[in-house]
Amino acid sequence: MRKIGLLGGMSWESTALYYRLLNEDVRDRLGGFHSARIVMASVDFADIEAMQVAGDWDAAGALLAEEARALEAAGAECVVLCTNTMHRVADAIEAAVGIPLIHLADVTADAVRGAGVATVALLGTRFTMEQPFYADRLRSHGLDVLVPEGDDLALVHDVIYDELVLGVVREESRAAYVDVVRRLVERGAGGVVLGCTEIELLIGPGDVEVPVFATTALHARAAVDFALS
Repeated sequence: MRKIGLLGGMSWESTALYYRLLNEDVRDRLGGFHSARIVMASVDFADIEAMQVAGDWDAAGALLAEEARALEAAGAECVVLCTNTMHRVADAIEAAVGIPLIHLADVTADAVRGAGVATVALLGTRFTMEQPFYADRLRSHGLDVLVPEGDDLALVHDVIYDELVLGVVREESRAAYVDVVRRLVERGAGGVVLGCTEIELLIGPGDVEVPVFATTALHARAAVDFALS
């Protein structure tokens, strides 16, 4: 089994989900007492969040690149960046190491195409929804991508940072997210990408009428595929 390098802490709530999913998947595939071989770097999210707000993506990329090098030095054979938003600096991380970065958007796009969905709604942080790095990566796989507009976009972002990253899950926010997805479906979305790992704490397949692509679960499964290949 190859060793997975988790680059997490953004937030630790979602990284904990990665850790559980990776170990559950390895156990289910191999049986017995098997668990995933993992080395983890967990950053202080306050530092990253300040860089996000300041738009200092170069500094964020340099910080995460250094953490990725530490993972490689510790024996990691791949890097799994446990956050959608910080794939904004995926190129800097890839350039810093000699091991593969399993890119979350590529994994997600493969799942969307495999489900026969051509147009997806993308939910995430404001950075993920407004900036092109993530949607364009999905579009490079032949998909059409819709994002919330106006107040809906602000609501999706605010719930992530004011509630989910703090471990707060509110029924009112779940209902609001379901309404946002309904409006995106009315615009033509045939599925919804949960493009922020924390969103999976709030909504899932049973909450909306179209296929849901939970990026954390998809990413973790791809990492186990790599580890066991």
